[in-house]
Amino acid sequence: MEKAGGLEGADQSPPLPPPPDVPPNLKPELVDLPKRSIISRCGVGNCGRRITLLTNHFKVSVNASDASFYQYTVTISAEDRKITESKNIGRRLLDRLYQTYSSELAGKRFAYDGEKSLYTVGPLPQNKSEFTVILEESRAKRRSGSPDSGSPAGTGKRSKQCFQSKTFKVEISYAAKIPLKSIALALKGNEVDNSAQDALRVLDIVLRQQAANRGCLLVRQSFFHDDSRNFVDVGGGVNGVRGYHSSFRPTQGGLSLNMDVSTTMILKPGPVIDFLIANQNVREPRNIDWAKAKKMLKNLRIKTRHRNMEFKIIGLSEKPCNQQFFIGFLSFLMKVKNNDAANEGQTVEITVNEYFAKHCGIELTFSAFLPCLDVGKPKRPNYLPLELCSLVSLQRYTKSLSSVQRASLVEKSRQKPQERMKTLTDAMQTYCYDEDPFLGACGISIGKQLRQIEGRVLEAPRLKVGNSEDCVPRNGRWNFNNKTFLNSIQIERWIVVNFSARCDTSHISRELINCGKKKGIHIERPFTLIEEDQQSRRTSPVVRVDKMFDQITAKLPEPPQFILCVLPERKNSDIYGPWKKKCLCDFGIVTQCISPSRINDQYLTNVLLKINSKLGGINSLLAIEHSSHIPLIKDTPTLILGMDISHGSPGRSDIPSIAAVVGSQRWPLISRYRASVRTQSPKVEMIDALYKPLANGKDSGIIRELLVDFYKTSQKRKPKQIILFRDGVSESQFNQVLNIELEQIIKAYQHLGETDVPKFTVIVAQKNHHTKLFQASGPENVPPVVDTTIVHPTNYDFYMCAHAGMIGTSRPAHYHVLLDEIGFSPDHLQNLIHSLSYVYQRSTTAISIVAPVLYAHLAAQQMGQFIKFEDLSETSSGQRSITSAGSIPVPELPRLHERVEGSMFFC
Repeated sequence: MEKAGGLEGADQSPPLPPPPDVPPNLKPELVDLPKRSIISRCGVGNCGRRITLLTNHFKVSVNASDASFYQYTVTISAEDRKITESKNIGRRLLDRLYQTYSSELAGKRFAYDGEKSLYTVGPLPQNKSEFTVILEESRAKRRSGSPDSGSPAGTGKRSKQCFQSKTFKVEISYAAKIPLKSIALALKGNEVDNSAQDALRVLDIVLRQQAANRGCLLVRQSFFHDDSRNFVDVGGGVNGVRGYHSSFRPTQGGLSLNMDVSTTMILKPGPVIDFLIANQNVREPRNIDWAKAKKMLKNLRIKTRHRNMEFKIIGLSEKPCNQQFFIGFLSFLMKVKNNDAANEGQTVEITVNEYFAKHCGIELTFSAFLPCLDVGKPKRPNYLPLELCSLVSLQRYTKSLSSVQRASLVEKSRQKPQERMKTLTDAMQTYCYDEDPFLGACGISIGKQLRQIEGRVLEAPRLKVGNSEDCVPRNGRWNFNNKTFLNSIQIERWIVVNFSARCDTSHISRELINCGKKKGIHIERPFTLIEEDQQSRRTSPVVRVDKMFDQITAKLPEPPQFILCVLPERKNSDIYGPWKKKCLCDFGIVTQCISPSRINDQYLTNVLLKINSKLGGINSLLAIEHSSHIPLIKDTPTLILGMDISHGSPGRSDIPSIAAVVGSQRWPLISRYRASVRTQSPKVEMIDALYKPLANGKDSGIIRELLVDFYKTSQKRKPKQIILFRDGVSESQFNQVLNIELEQIIKAYQHLGETDVPKFTVIVAQKNHHTKLFQASGPENVPPVVDTTIVHPTNYDFYMCAHAGMIGTSRPAHYHVLLDEIGFSPDHLQNLIHSLSYVYQRSTTAISIVAPVLYAHLAAQQMGQFIKFEDLSETSSGQRSITSAGSIPVPELPRLHERVEGSMFFC
């Protein structure tokens, strides 16, 4: 927890200790102040039809703004050893401390973050700072001759439950004072400083503490109850669990509590064996891969059926239960007296299976022939049979979901707007936040009804399609029925390759040609249809692709213009990455992958939208773009950039992140883009390859590529304005975007010999937030823009939903304008962003975020497939590329072939 910046009323609080001396060998460094700061709101928009909305922001009233939070550092120690991770027992200790020392603490309630910080309203008495707290923990009592309480036998008939006391010392030391009025100042227009952020953080901690006291799973700002009614099975032994996100936010309309439905993934509670069967998708226990099982089960918590006690799994036994003897120190304990009178006093070793049969009266069935769970310590194993163990509930699953699991989660967890509104208002009634004594001491009360606000529905932009025909979207959708593409390419030399045994490629090619005629695309008959050899299907994906290209080069005298590739699986096919890499990097051939379940006109039209875009055609344009009438862009060469970073799977710190930037082409158009992609250090959010000066004086960065491409495709005009859309950064990183990434872009521009720096407009686009907008007078989703009431008190931001979602509850995009040197009016900027949601060439629907951002996301995602199958220890050229820290090798992406590097390959 960060400490508050300044102190108020020092006479009311213990003084802070003096700062440490500066080491004599430390040289002072000058710190560069930020060159740019985030701009303030310049006004609000007026265009569009006004509409009354409801939002999941609940009004918060503060009636004791002169109160202050006092932050204390909590240090917990036990048995003369400091506990560095007090998170597991901290809440129990602090609860017991309050019960034991309530009078010494002057009866003050506190909020505890579960780690190292404690907060009170007003200061604690200064006469006591160290407390002794005794916790009683249940354990099994060991009798003479039986194993200790942690072992399986400790849960047998010869043991009984008892409690063991453990003494802890809790030291509470003053850290900082956080005035509540800092929130009020921020709401009035003052800059939201550290004190205001800290005060809001304290209020969030209060809600987290409430949830923790109810036994919830806490995941950042969300909490999840152990209620099976909130569980949905997504397959593979994984459940989605529905909970709630809550956070206090300063807004133009005052302090709000943003409450939303949230979902996280947990392991399906129940018998461990059932989980393993589901997780590995096998039918019987004998088919389980125990190496995978050991990795999967490590550190999970289980509860035993016969004694109802919890343990943590550290591994598996090397042998099955009927062969596994107790080893190490426990082998002595597991020797039991022989009942044979002739051999009285002698001992014999016993297996886990025999022990549970003779001393617990439990005859093991299937698990007698399976490995045991080891719930002991590395040098003192404790073994438990699988069939006696169940996974406890609310254990997070942090691995990536498969496409099937993801689809199942989306299907089962979506809610219509009316259903979500009821869920949220019911939750606010149930949790009774107003009754919390800590919030009561602050004079804080929270409304229980969704907040009513005003929004505006912007008019959908007109589109131009083939024959300069107008197309008017309705509800964010349009189609090409009886219409042709605006600028259609001609496909003369192409082939079809088939990796799927179930598709008739001859039928597919005929239907594609017929559909192309209707859309204005002339497609010749394919040069050849190539089927994969049946024997090749048993080889690795890379070998399958290589063998297919052997057939292609043998049958074609020169590379085709285009390849249609039929894959065996619709999503996550192992062939996809190697195939795309071979086509785009090695041969420079545009390709489109399909895996049709059924073939109809709509499906083929969607395929042709992608093919036409990749080959240089244009499916549709904005009418104002077609006539070159886009305000503030039509007369000044303007480059539009979209930037995003794709990270590896959760928990994988060895997978490099992939940064992608797309830049517009053919000014004054805003519908055509080219991508440049690089790898960088794992989990790093700032793009480090925008400007990369080399020893030879050249720049190998991303921005140079896009600037040169803009110049070549825009009548040799240099951009005088650059509009930058940045995705994937949080509010705490906005200054880094302005003062690090933007500075790199400027350096790349100057490296080309330019002295006049373009004007910049920098906008961050966020989808990962929890604000929802609902129609007050109807059950459907609506496509509004909102720039009042729930927006930031001073910063320039707004919410926009460019499409009326047909399924579930739409999530608006949250746009933050960090810099606007170009000088857009609110209406001009909002209409431009709205229009950029209609230029996405892959579909005939408005998208939820501007096209440049989505294109950047697609480019990073697709190029990431290229290194998915390569050895991460080396780059494709055989040389290592080291991170700035010099610790983790980052492989370079293979470069696109010159024939396709300027194309919209990511479509």
